[in-house]
Order: sequence, then structure tokens, then C-alpha cells
Amino acid sequence: MSYDHRVDSLPRVKMADVARTAGVSVATVSKVVNGRYGVSQRTLERVQEVIADLGYEASLGARSLRSIRTNVLGILVAEFEPFSAELLKGAGTAVMATGYELLAYSGGGGSAEVGWERRYLSRLSGTLIDGAIIVTPTVVEARPGVPVVAVDPHAGPTGLPTVDSDNLAGAVLATRHLLDLGHRRIAFLGGRPDLASARLRDQGFRSAMADAGVPVDETLVGMGDYRRGSSQEPARALLDRPDRPTAVFAANDLSALAVLDVARDLGLRVPTDLSVIGFDNVPESALSSPPLTTVAQPLQAMGAAALVLLVDLIAGNDVPTHRRLPTELVPRASTAPPRTDG
Repeated sequence: MSYDHRVDSLPRVKMADVARTAGVSVATVSKVVNGRYGVSQRTLERVQEVIADLGYEASLGARSLRSIRTNVLGILVAEFEPFSAELLKGAGTAVMATGYELLAYSGGGGSAEVGWERRYLSRLSGTLIDGAIIVTPTVVEARPGVPVVAVDPHAGPTGLPTVDSDNLAGAVLATRHLLDLGHRRIAFLGGRPDLASARLRDQGFRSAMADAGVPVDETLVGMGDYRRGSSQEPARALLDRPDRPTAVFAANDLSALAVLDVARDLGLRVPTDLSVIGFDNVPESALSSPPLTTVAQPLQAMGAAALVLLVDLIAGNDVPTHRRLPTELVPRASTAPPRTDG
């Protein structure tokens, strides 16, 4: 099993050198390297021979040109953070039984860069990987010839198999937990609106509040982006006010940790002055001060499910278009009944 943050360090053949030696254009070499149509069999074989002669024999790209398959799967993430790291652990365990190797790749663009997954696939597919798992993409679309599975998919239409957890039910669990403790002035710090998970968690929050007959105060609804750093400002806007909420449901654990950071800065005691609940159950949630109440997604199981789905897709087996795994409440020390002394 192989992990690598980048593939830029892999040996590469300069296309101009190959083109000059093979007596073809750079565009023709590009077609061969990327497995595209429009090259005759004779030219294809000539270019492959030149690539091997120029010392590309040991690289994954050359191996793919010889055998069509690389037996390498990619897991592509915008950045390596707790959520994607847990998914990677699950995929890494599952791949050991498949005969494939796993290459983890991040271009360092960050989740704010729309379309990062297209660029990554263009770089890796055809000569480096046989298929890919894309984690929290900004866009979900089918890509001809490249088997792809999306985890925590984009909210738009999708032609890809996807894996996620029951975000709606999980958000209901989180909100009901706060309601059952006696909270009524509950804030919600949302996540990336382009992801289906964030929309479903918002929907679950509102559904649970409505079922309890508690109106949602829209001034207590903030927008984060699932990141700890950039969630600090909206968290402060929710807490630094005279009529602050008695509890906050943050759409993921990193956002909830940002709420804890801001509460500490403002001198608020958690859970005495403020209850906080997150979503994901990444390892950091159990190590925070106080330990964070959260809704657990089976992140490693989701990574494993995506890996198995991808292998079946490559093999041409019938695969489900969607795998949804259950969520569960994990009560810890960051939630308690609201203060009754005003």
C-alpha cells in the first residue's frame, strides 16, 4: 500500500524529447500518454518504445502504457484534514484485500478552489491510476473512461456512485439532544452550502426545531465552511452578543472546535454558559477541552465502502448508485442543561 501527497516527484518523460525521437508531434505523444483516441496502432507502439528507451520504464506511467492497468487507485482530497484522514484510513485498510495499491493525492488547492477535482483527475488518470475516490468535491460529474466514486458529494446532479452518512437523521439527533436538555435558544453554524451534507444538516436542524414547536431564530444561523480557522468569525458573531444562544449545533467538528475557541476567548464556560455539539466524531473531538459532544459518522467505514465500490466499478460489476451509512449521537462533556440563574 502506497501513500503520497503529490505525484510531481515521479519520473517524467519530456514530451518534446519523446516527440523528437519518435518523429511525431507533441500532441501525438500527449494522446498516447493520456490514453486518448486518434493515434494509429503503429504510432502508438513507436511512441511506447521511445518512452521505454528514454528511461521511463520504471515509472507508473510507463507501466500503465505497457499493461493498460496500473493496479493503483487514487483517493483525491482538496487537503489533508481530520475528515479526509479518517476516510483514508478506512480505504487503506480495505485496499489490502483487493490487489490494488492506493495513492493519496492532494494538490494543496483547498476546498475553496472550485473544480480542483477536474485538475487532479486530468493529471492522474490514464497513466497513473485506474480509478479514483474524490472526497468532498466542489463539482460532481461523470468523466468518460475514468471510474470515480464521490464521498460526501456535491449538492448538484451527479452521474457518479456516491457514499455518505445519514446527515439528515444525524442533525435531528444533535438538535433533539440539545432540546431534550432544555435548550430553546439554539444557534446553528452551517457548513459548505455546495455540499449535500451541509444542506441536509441544516434541514435536520430545522426539522427537529419545528417538531419541538421551537421557532428558529434566523439571527442565530451562521455560515461556516467546515474549517476551524474560517469558522471563527461566524462563531464570534453568534456568541459576542447580549442575547447569545445557550447552545450551538455546529455542522462539523472543526466548526464546533472553533466555537469552543471563541467561547474561551469571550470568557464563556462550556457547558455551564454554553453547550456545543459537533458532527463527524473526528479524533480531535474527544481530545478537546471539554471533550466535544458530537454525531458520529462511520468515517473509516465510509472510506472502505467507497474503495470496494470503486473496485467493483472498475471490474464492470453492477454497483449501487448510493451507499448511505448510519450516524449516532456521542454524548460528551460539552453539553449540559442551560443555566437557570439567568
